[in-house]
Amino acid sequence: MRTTPLIERLLRAPWPLPAVLVWLACWGWFVVARALGLGVAWAGGLATAVGLWASRWGGTRWRRLFMALGFPLSWGALAASAGVPPWVWLVPLAVVLLLYPPTAWRDAPLFPTPRDALVGLNALAPLPPMARVLDAGAGVGDGLLALERAYPDARLEGVERSAPLAWLARLRCPFATVRRGDMWAQDWGAYGMVYLFQRPETMPQAAAKAVAEMRPGAWLVSLAFEAPGLEPVGRLDTVPGRTVWVYQPADTVQR
Repeated sequence: MRTTPLIERLLRAPWPLPAVLVWLACWGWFVVARALGLGVAWAGGLATAVGLWASRWGGTRWRRLFMALGFPLSWGALAASAGVPPWVWLVPLAVVLLLYPPTAWRDAPLFPTPRDALVGLNALAPLPPMARVLDAGAGVGDGLLALERAYPDARLEGVERSAPLAWLARLRCPFATVRRGDMWAQDWGAYGMVYLFQRPETMPQAAAKAVAEMRPGAWLVSLAFEAPGLEPVGRLDTVPGRTVWVYQPADTVQR
């Protein structure tokens, strides 16, 4: 089965929109198949196959899994909850939108920084006492907790778009200043270090912003994903599969 350029662009839209589109398409195929007289099992199998086929555009293993399993899981949940009022399904949707508003769909979802991921970072990227460090996209504060272990005498700050997550980060990290806001609108020029745990699609934007705003000698630290166009000055591999990439953007732009 081939796709049109329009469908391919939609499947590469900001996450989680591709997953939602795939799930809707699966349900559309299910309804059409039932209307054409196919049995429930055959219609469900066809819709599941559509999800499996479309999941190849997921990019990462976890995204492909979410795209492929969305229909069969929702189909099973619907069958198991026969008699439950339809409005009940709006409750988890409202919670998800509150925690992860559509304006944040281009940023990384809630993937916490492992506790030991930044152990040894202070030796690789030294900072003077009371240096300002920003966790751009603080989530519920796991990155700030890891940064506090590495730099106990730094002035830690976090910015998080989701109001509930920012509130939780403040609760968990009383040693840091956490604001609700857009990490991309935040000026990075005042910080001695900016820490990120983003997604591959947003790393080019992060690299460009760091080069444009960060001063010489300041550090950009990225968990798991490299910053395109920048030459790393070091890396940490404390946690398997979670490489920490260390840059000095104003000093190491590739020529």
